[in-house]
Amino acid sequence: MMKNILIPTDFSENSWNAIIYALSFFKKVKCNFYFLHVSTYEEMTGGDSFYDTKDTVVEKITHSDKEQMQRLLKKIEKLPLNTKHRFFSLHEYIFFIDAIRKQVAEKSIDFIVMGTKGASGLKEKTVGSNTGDVITKVKCPVLVIPEKARYIKPKEIAFPTDYNIFYRSRVLNTITNVLRMNTASLRVLHVAKKEQELTDLQRKNKDFLNDYLGEEIEHSFHFLSNPNIEEAVQCFVESRNIDMITMIAKNLNFFQRILFHPTVEKISYHTDVPFLVLHE
Repeated sequence: MMKNILIPTDFSENSWNAIIYALSFFKKVKCNFYFLHVSTYEEMTGGDSFYDTKDTVVEKITHSDKEQMQRLLKKIEKLPLNTKHRFFSLHEYIFFIDAIRKQVAEKSIDFIVMGTKGASGLKEKTVGSNTGDVITKVKCPVLVIPEKARYIKPKEIAFPTDYNIFYRSRVLNTITNVLRMNTASLRVLHVAKKEQELTDLQRKNKDFLNDYLGEEIEHSFHFLSNPNIEEAVQCFVESRNIDMITMIAKNLNFFQRILFHPTVEKISYHTDVPFLVLHE
């Protein structure tokens, strides 16, 4: 099965890291990789960086964008050849999110892969604003690659959930696909403020998940009680050597706390563990 992968790039170190990760992650899969650069008015006039998209539509296609894209493709050509991979470059001169949505629809994108920089100050968000927008506003699986993440074949994938949502087959198919692709195990993590009986709904959803994963997918269920979700996730990631965290965007309470909280000194999963965000 051919997969279509969209990788937004601003030609930074950060986005190169995401490209390298994606090429390794999908190394055994036939893929079309689409590198998308979205230009903004500021870029043309030498103002702010590409990560602060303003609502300006630029007609003037710049020479430097094309040159940088050519350089990027040449850099990729120097990597060991993978005959299963084909590369395409795309330019857009519209709002960042509109550009992503347009490509997802036109190219039937299966995964978006994006690099993200960790926060440098306590007040900053741990996920850059563009990445945050894509994760929350585009209905397509997004693989978020933090700047310090280096590719290792995922063996242990954590799935934090509160069992309060019904798991739709589209989401579970993507998870099981990724697990099979890597012969990885799924570690389902339930974090709550204190230990208490699951409600009927939670139990039903947990049982459904267990049945769906069945015997062919190696998986286990874990519980941690901690009023601080991020600390619980950090502890789990460290103790189990987690290589990737997957989450369902619809599970907002959970999802936003784990992904978007301002950084805390001892929370490092934001900077070194890839995130796979799923949409229904």
